This record gives sequence, C-alpha cells and structure tokens, in this order.
Amino acid sequence: MAGQITGAEAVLQALIDGAAIDRVLVDREKDTQKIRDLCIERDIPLEEGSTNDLWRMSADGNVDALALVGRHQATTLDDIMSRGGVIWFFDGVTYSTNLGFTIRTAEVSGADGVVLNVSKTHEERRTIRRASMRADRFIPVIYSDTNEILTMAKKHNLTIISAEDIGDRAPWDVDMTGDILLVVGAEREGISEETLQHSDYIVRLPMDGFVPSYNLQVAVSVLAVEALRQRKP
Repeated sequence: MAGQITGAEAVLQALIDGAAIDRVLVDREKDTQKIRDLCIERDIPLEEGSTNDLWRMSADGNVDALALVGRHQATTLDDIMSRGGVIWFFDGVTYSTNLGFTIRTAEVSGADGVVLNVSKTHEERRTIRRASMRADRFIPVIYSDTNEILTMAKKHNLTIISAEDIGDRAPWDVDMTGDILLVVGAEREGISEETLQHSDYIVRLPMDGFVPSYNLQVAVSVLAVEALRQRKP
C-alpha cells in the first residue's frame, strides 16, 4: 500500500536511514538542499511544488517536504501485478477525460497501479494526463489487453473484485485488505463478460432511485474509499 513520509525533518531522516523511497516532493520556496543532495546521491526522483501543492498532496497538510513510499513506477504488466496491493482495471472505458478522472481518484486513494485495455493515441494520452492532474507521476498506468490483464492477475494471486449491477453483495461485504484487482467498466457497456467470468466477487453499489446507475466517477470513488477504509491501520 502506498504511503507518505511528511515533513522535511522526517524525510531527511528517512533518506539518511536508507528507507525505500520512490519519490520526493519539496516546496520550491523552502530550504531543502540537504534533501535534494541526498536524492541526487541515491538517484531518487525529486519534484518541486508550491506551498499550496504540498498542502494539497500531504496527508498532514502544511509541510515543506514529503516522500512517497510504495509508489514504484512499474513499467510492465507483470511488474505491476507482482507487487500486488490495490490495482485498478478500467475495463473498456474509452472516454479520455473520464479515464483521467478515474486515474486521479485511484492515485489519491493510495492505489498501486492502473491497467487499461484500450488503445490510445499520443494526443489522447495527453488528454488523460491533463484530466488526471498528471497522476501518472505517482502511479504506474499500463496499457494491455483483457486476456493478458486477467492472466497476470491470476498468476500473481490477485483477488478480482468487479462492480456491476448483477453483483450479489455490497463492496463493504468483501475483504479488500489483500492484493486485489478492482474492476469498473464503461457506463454504457459495463464490464466485459470475459472479466466477469474471471471475477472472484461481483459487488453492486446500493441504489434506491429510478435512474439506472451511478456514473463512472461515483462508482470508482465509492470503491476507492471503501478499499482505503479497510486497509487503513
């Protein structure tokens, strides 16, 4: 599970101690030269941001530096699945802006990766990045195909949890504390039959109105918050 080390003193000490840090963010207006030097020495990616950026990104707020742990930038599907945690699979979601929003939600809720089974042009991927607030800086996003995604999930023993109207239980009735693949499909087509057949659990978000379903962002947010709630110590 991804996490943070917050505050310049704590980040500096973690670097000195040799902690496994994936990325460091510092306030460009603050003196963080010692942190910068250690990041260069240890070849750890470092980014600058405004005071407001750090305030928004930090779990504690009002910090001058933070380190991200558990955010290894996997470059292959096998890599991302082998590390486990919470992986999102947006099955058949094609609208680029929607994909960007969902990737942002996945990242901010502490997920470990996102996998997609759609083909996107360079310009469409730029749209996804913009809509996600460049969340792919902090969470790996891998493009593949349905069969390969499901095969790798089973190979690495991820529990596949799909959200669909035919579900027989609520999200909070399923254990999300292990290595899981959370699946949400496109609003019109839903999750593919292939994916549903490979799912260990199919959950249904409770509804009590007349409109057929929640929109994609709501469904992703509900699952993301529930997974985060269950996994928090």
